[in-house]
Amino acid sequence: MRINLISRLAFAAFTFLLVVSCVKTSKKNEILIFHENQPDPLAYAREVRDKVPAKLADGLKMSLWASDSLAPDPIALDVDVNGVVYLTRTNRQKHSEFDIRGFQHWVPSTISWQTSEDRRKFLREYFAPEKSETNNWLEDLNLDGSHDWKDLTVEQDEIWKLEDQNGDGLADKSSRIWLGPNEENTDIAGALLVREKDMFVATGPDMWRIQDTNGDGFMDKKTSISHGYAVHIGFGGHGMSGAIEGPDGRIYWGIGDIGANLTSVDGKKHEYPNEGVIVRSNPDGTDFEVFAHGLRNTHEFVFDHYGNIITSDNDGDHPGESERLMHVVEGLDAGWRCNWQYGKYTDPKNNKYKVWMDEKLSVPRWEGQAAYILPPIMNYHNGPTGMQYNPGTALGKDWLNKFFLVEFVGSPSSSHIWSFGLKNKGASFILDGEKDVVSGILPTGIKFGPDGALYVADWLNGWDTKNRGRVWKLDVSNEDLSIERQKTQTYLQLKYPLQTDLMLFDLLAYDDMRVRQKAQFELVNRGARGLAIFKKTLNESKNQLAKVHAIWGIGMLARNDKAIAENLMPVLDSNDEELVAQAAKTLGDVKYVPSASKLIGQLRNENQRIKFYAAEALGRIESKEAVKGLIKMLEENNDEDLYLRHSAVLALSRIGAEDDAAALASSTSKALRTAGVLVLRKLRSPKIVAFLKDSDEYIVTEAARAINDDLSIPGAFEALVEILKHPTFKGEPLMRRVINVALRLGDQKSLEALIAFSKRNDISDEMRAEAIAALGTWAEPSPLDRVDGRYRGVVKRDLEWVKSILKPHVDIYLSSDNPETKIAVASLLSNLKMVEFSEKLAQLFDNTPDPKVKIAVIESLNNLKYGKLEDLVKKGLQDEKSDVRAAAIGALDNIQSDVNTFNEIVKPIFEKGSLREKQRLLGVLSKISFNKTEKILETLIEQHAAGNLNQELLLDLTEAVKNSNSEKLISKLNATKKEDNWFEEFKVSLLGGNAWEGRRIFNSNSTAQCVRCHAIEPGTGGAVGPALDKIGSKLKRETLLEALINPSARISPGFGQVIVTLKDGNEVMGTLMSETDNELVIATSDAEPTKVQTARIAKRENVPSSMPPMGDILSKREIRDLVEFLSSLK
Repeated sequence: MRINLISRLAFAAFTFLLVVSCVKTSKKNEILIFHENQPDPLAYAREVRDKVPAKLADGLKMSLWASDSLAPDPIALDVDVNGVVYLTRTNRQKHSEFDIRGFQHWVPSTISWQTSEDRRKFLREYFAPEKSETNNWLEDLNLDGSHDWKDLTVEQDEIWKLEDQNGDGLADKSSRIWLGPNEENTDIAGALLVREKDMFVATGPDMWRIQDTNGDGFMDKKTSISHGYAVHIGFGGHGMSGAIEGPDGRIYWGIGDIGANLTSVDGKKHEYPNEGVIVRSNPDGTDFEVFAHGLRNTHEFVFDHYGNIITSDNDGDHPGESERLMHVVEGLDAGWRCNWQYGKYTDPKNNKYKVWMDEKLSVPRWEGQAAYILPPIMNYHNGPTGMQYNPGTALGKDWLNKFFLVEFVGSPSSSHIWSFGLKNKGASFILDGEKDVVSGILPTGIKFGPDGALYVADWLNGWDTKNRGRVWKLDVSNEDLSIERQKTQTYLQLKYPLQTDLMLFDLLAYDDMRVRQKAQFELVNRGARGLAIFKKTLNESKNQLAKVHAIWGIGMLARNDKAIAENLMPVLDSNDEELVAQAAKTLGDVKYVPSASKLIGQLRNENQRIKFYAAEALGRIESKEAVKGLIKMLEENNDEDLYLRHSAVLALSRIGAEDDAAALASSTSKALRTAGVLVLRKLRSPKIVAFLKDSDEYIVTEAARAINDDLSIPGAFEALVEILKHPTFKGEPLMRRVINVALRLGDQKSLEALIAFSKRNDISDEMRAEAIAALGTWAEPSPLDRVDGRYRGVVKRDLEWVKSILKPHVDIYLSSDNPETKIAVASLLSNLKMVEFSEKLAQLFDNTPDPKVKIAVIESLNNLKYGKLEDLVKKGLQDEKSDVRAAAIGALDNIQSDVNTFNEIVKPIFEKGSLREKQRLLGVLSKISFNKTEKILETLIEQHAAGNLNQELLLDLTEAVKNSNSEKLISKLNATKKEDNWFEEFKVSLLGGNAWEGRRIFNSNSTAQCVRCHAIEPGTGGAVGPALDKIGSKLKRETLLEALINPSARISPGFGQVIVTLKDGNEVMGTLMSETDNELVIATSDAEPTKVQTARIAKRENVPSSMPPMGDILSKREIRDLVEFLSSLK
């Protein structure tokens, strides 16, 4: 099929229709082909490039390689040795994949799932055919008339193959070569690895190995090499990604924090349902291992020339938090869990404590940081996606030994590709400079081609699919490596099975790691002949990297025949420290037991990398003889190098040194005691209780983390609860876990211990309140852990038994002078239905000046159906504090009164009450008998129609009328609408909001994620969008509301792109830098911004903002609060 390119906008629409029609009519396993048929493709490419306002680092140039039609919605990208580009395209994102931010009511369900099958079961139940009418918002994709789970089994992600057939530097053919799976719980295709005879593509819950078995170009066979990914419905884009072939011949890939619960072919379980992981296996799925965990959403990671894995992990979008540049090593726990993001924080039976932020896990190392994690090298740029490492001859000399990282933030004006270097620090790294490579486009995947250029997939704009996309080619202007690059391209395209052994020997020393790796892999395929070349390299070559590849090659051979690893033993005596480190690492990788004694000796080496890999190797070998040496290494390190501590702890846990670790409890070295806790945490050993007797609260806290968090150590629960009796330990991270474990045990001993703790005079008010809050949920706790938020299951205990134990102590709580204690006990009495204390609770209202206590009393007695509630409400309505009066109004629904009495109560509120009181009253009316409220609501509607209603009450009135279910009142209110447009729909959100609630939404709402892109104070929030610290003095409320509902209607200077068509037919496209009534200043690809007189403009188009319309994801009440908050920023 051939199509002509027409104008940009018309072509986009035409492409959409064409692609859809072709997909529907083509056969399942039939290749689908598009050709570029532009009369002058190169001129068209130059025209497109000229309109894109990309800013490049000095010495770089960028050209269009594939146009919009050939690269729709690209995610993962790979390039083969012939320069053919492969892309995954997502179709499932829009209708078949869900983002929890848009389905907050699913949170209690999704947080409880442990396997991908739990997800499937939920989708089938929620979208059952009999619920079709309820779910009519779901697209009926299979056209069967029912909106059900079967509609999730229609759309398929794809792989497209892009080729430049005529060699003019522009792709001219695009072929769809694979259609992905489409079960109801299939995730998007986020990872792609192309090899000579197969490909690997990740679409949770599976990693697929796909092949073309009949040579027709279509990948017709797929085999799952690993299953069990995508446990949760979480944040969109947190699925599988990062497929890459390692220097050890294994396939590596990852998944974000929607989690994995896996069973490998050997039957071993790997349970990581709440965290991201990086895993590896042989190409057939054997020898599967979880390499690292505790990640949030790494997208891609890369190997450098020494096989070090570097990545950047996306942050949790909390205020003051940033992404993390990570050195990933085997066994790494980076600390993140999806339960840090959502779940318990909206459960009324739980609390707001957030381990990730409150215990500062997201930042580089600090004194007192939790020891079980490996913190980041540093906090780094926003939205990391695609990543590459210069293989050795790419681009030019200035870019050698550099990493390249995409910053994807949904807007081309704020997105970048960064280049940075690293230098050694101990067993890890620190940053060694960075450079902004390109901005002004929206990259996703990046990949170096065989020609040495960097190929960049461009999402164009926003977050959603749009049936368009591009591929750019990024290169240097001054080709100072042109000869080397030409040689590299030639060598990459060689038929390696046809090359001589000596040729491969030479190529092991080549400058480009891709060529070296191909030579290494081919020598491995040759078995004994290859081994001979590897040995020759180690003995004769002067090139260090050739020897490194020889070590890796011997390791690959030794995985099938361990005796071959003996050839690496002499390398441990090398004068080249890097070679010693690589040999140690490889000997451990293949678990070569005879190397243990020499590796133990290397634990004393002065080189940190050698010690690190020697320890790691001894753990994989499970050498019990290494225990003393490992402990000695830990002692000498004294916690100075966290990577050394990690490798030794990991080794001891793999050796199973449970007793040796427990014995460290008596050591005088804090570093050794810390290590002992960490080893026992990995083993989930109850012997960790020995460390609860430590005099150092840091050690005890680390033990408490191990006992309570994640999968926990139940056998140590009782010992941890004993800490409630400790006279001096008071730290919040420790005591919260002790309180929580007491609640989890739930027995009488723990209950009485927590009661005694709550009555102590030497504890903080905050911990006393937390203890009483836990006691108040004892009969039916939150199913989510009170500390780490992990799902613990539904628990129900005998309510009367709990009340009988607590009853003798309630008077002491009620007599407390501390307001937080009074508030906590009011909640306790309400939760446990202890009505016998209602009179004493009511007396608190009269005896306290604290409005928060009064509010808690009213709410508690309202829930307890207090017999004298009407008297209490009347007192509350007379209180001097508006918040107390509002709380009293909230209890009106439980007052038994006739219509006249009710009207006597509410009339003064509408006449003289504060705005908040009137709003609260309108919120309560829907809970009260309609015969009492009908006249009130009708009167307010009439006031609104006459223009006499305070517009700050319009949303509250609208909600009250809707909740009344009165067709008469709803019709009457609708008749007051003057127009049918967005403003008429959302004007209820213009006035009357709560600025403090708006601030909470801005900072903490996981759906809106305002703080991800905007800052309101220096040092907080993101820089993707404009700073909003003075926005209330710059924009009217109407403009603020429009910016929330239709973010593309107005562009903030410097943060959005505009396309201007002039009256002479020319176009100007770029970032809008400033705007007046007479002139636009647009930053284009030219050195200086272009000034455009408005009189010359025939048409203006704002490129869609990356910010999602808030009307789609927030309620009108939340939008009202946001408007109020933003308007207060002056």
